[in-house]
Amino acid sequence: MRLTTFWERMADHFGAAYAESFAKDHVMSELGGRTVRQALADGWEAKDVWRAVCAAVDIPADKR
Repeated sequence: MRLTTFWERMADHFGAAYAESFAKDHVMSELGGRTVRQALADGWEAKDVWRAVCAAVDIPADKR
């Protein structure tokens, strides 16, 4: 998954403003105690981060 696609999906689900807030502030156990921004900066693949977000906030299967 391209990073631009990842951010489009984040904005689609959370709304543009909250997507960024969620990405920098919400620490997720699914990401090893990292935020979305930290996981991406640490080299996690966007598709893996998206899967973690989907699992954490119960995004419907058709949006995954």
